Amino acid sequence: MSKGCLVQCLANYMPLSPISFLERAAVVHGDKVSIVYGGQRFSWKETHQRCFKVASAFVRLGISRHDVVAAFAPNIPALYELHFSVPMAGAILCALNIRLDSPTLSLILQQLEAKAILVDHQYIEVVLQALDILSQTKSNPPLLILIPEFDQSSSSSSPIDLDLPPGTLNYNDLLQAKAEPNFQILKPNNECDPISVSYTSGSTGNPKGVLYSHRAVYLNSLAAIFQSDMRKMPVFLWTVEMFRCNGWCFPWAVAALGGTNICLRNVSAKLIFEAIHLHKVTHLCGAPSILNILADASENDQAREIKSRVEIIVAGALPAPQILTKVAELGFNVSHGYGMTEALGPAIVTPCKPGQKQSQYNLMMEGVDVKDPNTMESVEFDGKTMGEIMFRGNTLMLDYLENSKPVHEVFKGGWYRTGDLAVRHPDGYIQMKDRARDIIICGGEVISTLEVEAVLLTHPQVLQAAVVGRYDEVLGETPCAFVKLKEGFGGGGEASSREVIEFCEGKLPGFMVPKVVIFGDLPSPTGKIQKFVLREKANLVGDQE
Repeated sequence: MSKGCLVQCLANYMPLSPISFLERAAVVHGDKVSIVYGGQRFSWKETHQRCFKVASAFVRLGISRHDVVAAFAPNIPALYELHFSVPMAGAILCALNIRLDSPTLSLILQQLEAKAILVDHQYIEVVLQALDILSQTKSNPPLLILIPEFDQSSSSSSPIDLDLPPGTLNYNDLLQAKAEPNFQILKPNNECDPISVSYTSGSTGNPKGVLYSHRAVYLNSLAAIFQSDMRKMPVFLWTVEMFRCNGWCFPWAVAALGGTNICLRNVSAKLIFEAIHLHKVTHLCGAPSILNILADASENDQAREIKSRVEIIVAGALPAPQILTKVAELGFNVSHGYGMTEALGPAIVTPCKPGQKQSQYNLMMEGVDVKDPNTMESVEFDGKTMGEIMFRGNTLMLDYLENSKPVHEVFKGGWYRTGDLAVRHPDGYIQMKDRARDIIICGGEVISTLEVEAVLLTHPQVLQAAVVGRYDEVLGETPCAFVKLKEGFGGGGEASSREVIEFCEGKLPGFMVPKVVIFGDLPSPTGKIQKFVLREKANLVGDQE
C-alpha cells in the first residue's frame, strides 16, 4: 500500500479527551439523572450546560490554555463539574486533598502557580491561611472562587463570617452569567496535553505533583468500566475522594456510560446504606476503611437488607478476613485494587473471594510484570522469587510536576518502576510483599511489613497497624509495630505490648514478630500512614521487656 493512500484528517482522527464523554451524555442521555446531591438533581443536559457556562467564565476571567485551576472541596457536584469545565477551558485541573494543612497547601499552590482556586465554604479558613502564607512570597496569589452550599444561593453573602480577599468570586456567579456568545470548547491540540495534576499522598515524604494527559485519562476511564464490571446505567456512590487520582477516573467513566453520580459531602455507614436503598447504588470505591465502616454499621444504620449486590473496589492494606466476610454477607462484592497516583489509580484489581486470585489488569496497560530491577528479567512464577512490580502502557502519568522527582528515574529501562516488591505465583497472580523502602532486613532475613500488619489486624482490639524497621546493633533491624486500638479500648483491660507480641508469636516466625509495640494514633494527615515519621519515632524509644 502506498503511503499516499493513508489519510489522517478531522474526519477520521480526533485527539482523545474525556470531554467528549460529557458531550455524548448530554445528547444520548440528556434527560437522565447525572448527579444527585441531597435533594438536588441534575440531568446530563443540565450538567453539560453548567460545565459549559463555567468553562466560558474561566476564559472570560483570563484563564488560558495550560493554566492550572485548583480545587479544594469534598465530593460535591461542583468538584464533579470541574472535571469537565476546567479542561473545556483548555486549563489543567488540580483537585487538592482537603486534609492538607495551610503550610503544605501554600507550598503546593506556589509550585502549581495556580491562576484560580475554587474552595468549598466548609474549608475556606485553611485556604485563607494558606493564601496569607503565600502572600509572604513572591508568588502571585490565585483568584479565589467560593463554592457555597446549594441552599446558599446568594452570591453576595459568604456562608461564614470571614473577611474574604478583594475580588473573591462566587461559583454561583459563574453559573448564572451567560456564556460568551462566541465561546467554543478548547479541546486539546494534542491528546498528550495535560488535563490534570494529582498529588501523591506524601506517605513517603513530601507530596509529588503528577501530570495526567487527556489520552491517558480517556483510556483509563474506559478501562475502569471493565475493571469494575460496570454495566449500562451504573449508579456510582462517591465514597472515594475525587482528589485521589481524579477519583480513579470515575468522574469521566460514569459520564461515558450516562450513569448517575451520588455525591456525598461526608461518609458514614448510615449515609451509605441510605443511598444504596434510595438510589439503587451499583458501585462504590475507596480506602479499605470503608469496609470497617460497613462491617461496624448498626442495625439502625443498615435499615433494610440490600436487594441487589453492590460492587466495591478498595485500594490499600485489606482489613482482617472476618471484616471481608461480614461485608460480603451484607451484600457487597469486594475487590482489592493495587496501583498508585502515577498509574492513575488501581492498575490491578483482584476479587476478594476465597480460593480465587484471578487479577484483572488494566485493559489499556500493555505490560504488567515482576522484574529483577537490575537485570530487568522477569522473575520465576514460583511464588518465592522477589522482584519489583513494573508497568508500561497508555494509562501512566505524563511526568512529575516541576520540582518533583525526575521522571526518568522511574521510567528507566522503558518500564514504570513502582518501587513495590512482589512475587509471582504459578497461575500468574502477583502478590505484593512490600514497598522496597519498607522491607526490613533482620539478621539476613527479609520481612514483609505488610504480612506482619495483616496478622496484627486480626487481633480483635486492633483498628490500625503499621510496622517499620527499628535499628538493632546485632541484627541490623527488628520489627517495631505501631498500633491504634478500636474505640472502647484504651481504658482498663486493653491489649498490652506483651499481649500483642504473644498474639503474633503464635502466627508468625520468630524473626517476624515485633520486638516493640507502641500504641496511639498513626500519623496520616493526608489519609495514608506516614511510615517515615514512624521510623524516626521507633528509633527514639527504648527496648520493651
